[in-house]
Amino acid sequence: MVRKDDIKSTTELVLVTGADGFIGSHLTEALLAEGYKVRALAQYNSFNNWGWLEGVSHPNLEIVCGDVRDPNFCMEIVRGCTKVFHLAALIAIPYSYVAPDSYVDTNIKGTLNMCQAAKACGTERLVVTSTSEVYGTARYVPIDEKHPRQPQSPYSATKIGADAIAQSFYNAFDLPVVTARPFNTYGPRQSARAIIPTIIGQIANGARRIKVGDLTPTRDFNYVADTAAGFIALGRTPGIEGRDINIATGTEISMADTLTMIAELMGADVTYETDPERLRPAKSEVNRLCGDNTLICSLTDWRPRHSLKEGLQKTIEWFTVAENIAKYKTDIYNR
Repeated sequence: MVRKDDIKSTTELVLVTGADGFIGSHLTEALLAEGYKVRALAQYNSFNNWGWLEGVSHPNLEIVCGDVRDPNFCMEIVRGCTKVFHLAALIAIPYSYVAPDSYVDTNIKGTLNMCQAAKACGTERLVVTSTSEVYGTARYVPIDEKHPRQPQSPYSATKIGADAIAQSFYNAFDLPVVTARPFNTYGPRQSARAIIPTIIGQIANGARRIKVGDLTPTRDFNYVADTAAGFIALGRTPGIEGRDINIATGTEISMADTLTMIAELMGADVTYETDPERLRPAKSEVNRLCGDNTLICSLTDWRPRHSLKEGLQKTIEWFTVAENIAKYKTDIYNR
């Protein structure tokens, strides 16, 4: 662990919650590259494991372990930070079907705790992480920020609730909060439960019959470096407080075509079989997502930099490194 005393106070201190996770770890590295000093929150565990921050060493990185469900702890970690990027959440949709209480505690109450802490500490900007899942199946495309919210899973319901908490603190207390709404982020380090890593992982381990869920839905896939850049843009652009803002590419592709593209990039001749365990309940499946990025492009200098093919190639390169794929149980469906 990088001790606080070892950090040089030469840059702006920002907090990233959920920094040990997929997007959070990439955002942490991107902020460090931008010259920020980062206080990175990893979820407390008795192994003192920092998730995807294991092995990351930087003089401007301070890693702390804790839980956003504790309001007093949240107050402590926010103190002294000019900006807060709140990514800590339970995000797996399948697990939300069996443990919805946990999602309420972490996603809604955790966001409330962060808003209270940011308000008390006078934080200059709080970026709260939403998700395209709050929109549910598209009623129209591209999906702009005015699209109706449709809670099609306990996970999405808790994120709708968290978004509402954040907006209420802007309306009631002028909390300088911005709600970032990334569409389907993919890339190195993503959980194996997601469609892209589960396909890559199975092919990389020699499978030729790939187990998948429903391949008919479409998604707006955003490479993780672009998502991280979107967060940074929303963290430093003035005058956007109180807005909820999509981070999207404005394009969509079906799961089936995604599988075909990955197989072609990996030079694999594969077929697929539907695994019932990977299917969502019928009314819970989000059948179409394609985001409108007009707002973020008009308010900030952010643009998506990676095509899907480019992003998939980088993702494949990472997952096919032996020490990386060894971290995954590709033969087990990860809820």
